[in-house]
Amino acid sequence: MYSIGVDIGSTCAKLAVVEDGRELVCHMVMPTGWSSGDTAQALYDHLERQGYSPGNMPCVATGYGRLNVPYAKKTVTEITCHGRGACHIYGAGQLTVIDIGGQDTKIIRIENGAVSDFLMNDKCSAGTGRFLEIMANTLAVRPEELCRMAAEGGGVSISSMCTVFAESEVISLIGRGEKRENIAFAVVDSIVKKVSSQAGRMAGGQGAVCLTGGLCGYPYLRQSLSDALGCGVRTAEEGRYAGAVGAALSALALEKQQSAEK
Repeated sequence: MYSIGVDIGSTCAKLAVVEDGRELVCHMVMPTGWSSGDTAQALYDHLERQGYSPGNMPCVATGYGRLNVPYAKKTVTEITCHGRGACHIYGAGQLTVIDIGGQDTKIIRIENGAVSDFLMNDKCSAGTGRFLEIMANTLAVRPEELCRMAAEGGGVSISSMCTVFAESEVISLIGRGEKRENIAFAVVDSIVKKVSSQAGRMAGGQGAVCLTGGLCGYPYLRQSLSDALGCGVRTAEEGRYAGAVGAALSALALEKQQSAEK
């Protein structure tokens, strides 16, 4: 049986189709844009073209825009979906999941395959994908290029934890002729300090630490976070689809529950 998960985040929307609760057979990511409803329709059209009709398969929506997915049978919180998806992707039931999203960062503790605790950052975008995007725009590079440049820099820091003031610091550094690599280093270092501080408030916990979300494919950021936390942070190619995978697994569980009740 195929099940579908739709994760409409504030920045990007992801979908995942999972076969029999095991194999990820179809996935896609696209910018959310200004309308979650339009994005949900675009994902629907893509599914139909690939032969996975949401009208005939169980589907669950999660994320910022989950209420705008009319073909979903149910909506589930992103905390639950990211936790379930991470367990599936990383093959572990004891995890600390760090999800660096577009507008927020979530630290999720998984024990025995279920969410036991979580923390989210405040309403400030510091330490998020949006922060990285703004800083990359200021340096006239793409976020992934900024992270590559950061590996070659050092010796500079950004003191402000506010995105607006941090941007002003970056502009000042540019104005005084600081190398872009050093500024890029300061940007990534600022994100890592914010995220590692947040993770440090999650006392206890066992098992591996893994990264999900759009930044899990940035090796330098992962390594810097590993160094800050004093442990290896795991990533996977499918890590950015954790929310959608978890939604697809939730859809399968819902379908099985409804079938058993009939």
